Amino acid sequence: MNALLLAQADAATVDTPPIAWSALSPFLVMVVGAIVLLIMGGLLPRRQGVAWGALTTVAIALGTIVAAVLLWRDLPESGDRSVVAGAYAVDGFSLFLIVVIAVGVIIAALLTDGYMRREDLDGPEAYILYVVSAAGGIIMCSAGDLIVLFLGLEILSIAAYVLAGLHRRRLRSGEAALKYFVLGGFSSAFFLYGIALVYGATGSTSLAKIADFLAENRLEDEGLLLAGIGLLVVGFGFKVAAAPFHAWTPDVYQGSPSPVVSFMATSVKAAGFAGMLRVLVVAFETRLLDWQPIVYGLAVASLVVGAVLAVVQTDVKRMMAYSSINHAGFMLIAVATGSVEGVAAVLFYLASYTVMVGGTFGVITVVGRRGDGRHSLGDYSGLARREPLLALALTVFLLAQAGTPLTSGFLAKFYAVQAVVEADSFWLGLVAMLTAVVSAFLYLRIVLSMYAGATDDEAEVVADGPVRRIQVPVAAKLTIGLALIATIGLGVVPDPLTRTARDATPSLLAEVPDDGAEAAPTDGG
Repeated sequence: MNALLLAQADAATVDTPPIAWSALSPFLVMVVGAIVLLIMGGLLPRRQGVAWGALTTVAIALGTIVAAVLLWRDLPESGDRSVVAGAYAVDGFSLFLIVVIAVGVIIAALLTDGYMRREDLDGPEAYILYVVSAAGGIIMCSAGDLIVLFLGLEILSIAAYVLAGLHRRRLRSGEAALKYFVLGGFSSAFFLYGIALVYGATGSTSLAKIADFLAENRLEDEGLLLAGIGLLVVGFGFKVAAAPFHAWTPDVYQGSPSPVVSFMATSVKAAGFAGMLRVLVVAFETRLLDWQPIVYGLAVASLVVGAVLAVVQTDVKRMMAYSSINHAGFMLIAVATGSVEGVAAVLFYLASYTVMVGGTFGVITVVGRRGDGRHSLGDYSGLARREPLLALALTVFLLAQAGTPLTSGFLAKFYAVQAVVEADSFWLGLVAMLTAVVSAFLYLRIVLSMYAGATDDEAEVVADGPVRRIQVPVAAKLTIGLALIATIGLGVVPDPLTRTARDATPSLLAEVPDDGAEAAPTDGG
């Protein structure tokens, strides 16, 4: 009888993989932080004089950055490795993008505090959703399995859908959330079906095992695999706002609260590109010639659509939406190379894009004023005479996005085009440069309106009386100032970021070991 009970106990034992908790520290900081925010939100009054929600969110993001930096410093000794049975990868690539996502959270949180007070909104919901969505982004950066990647994508996306409808009293905010949710649901379905097709073709959802299978076997019928890759690219294309999967972007950017748009344009986009690079460059490296034409097509469409349609817009947030599509095109041309230089260019682009776009939406948030509805080009007319410092900061951010020398945006575009040229895709580099010229007209149009546009503050009247000076919260001032310093600093002294991006690349291209085994340190680790 005892022998039978022991046999049944052994049969019921679950073979759980060993977990190296220290390797999960950035993710754990975000998850525990979200729980802490949720508990604090339930215990404290909704209206507080102290911005505890924003401060706690910033502290959580800083803790995540510290955890990622500590793991980065340990890479030369421990090497790139995977934990939780190969489901979670710890390498320079994932750690680099975790820091980028955390920086996006800090920017959004600092901007949200003043926005919530100005709009008479209360509660910690926005901060909780930022942290939860960022936790999903961390999973996407570190996923070693397609199922894990899908879970991260859903955690990231569902929180972002709710954030889009954060302003409960604005009809456009609810409309933006609904559009984002419906189209996002379609893209998730495509992505999940793509996972099923890839599993059917390779027999695994592990990225490392898929790469091994494709390297060692030749498929007689590749239709199932190619369809799966195509559907995965569709899912990623929606998340990074690449044409022709960009239809949600202008309406969602225009209707969502401005600080939330900052988070979408930085952290969400970084997570989308992280997942795309892991899947295409790691799992399907041997199928470069199969997925490369698809990404080329997305890149060209994004470059052209983003540049051409942006110049006919009159709403600044819609302009930034199409600008985001154009920037996605620049990053996609680097992704399409499938090379070390291309991946490094994407990493540098995402880091510099996060600070300059975060700063841009910092200015947009405060210029929108109460109601968050003053975003037409006419609202920026004569801004340099009313608010010279805000106009100067926005000018620098816009010129950086246009690719002006001595700014981080110039080097970001330069590295992307350089990677394409080194891959012998000269025509693609030419298309990118031509669309950059068209996009420059968009940015200069806003600058010209600020400095040369007519304004008559004495005669202009709005619903609540004569036009007053824009009130800029302290947190917004800090955010804009730091983003301005980073945008110029990375343009003048780019070497630290450039070296870090290049060091993160080799671990991305290497096979991630399974079952928690440690790999030998790579040259870049």
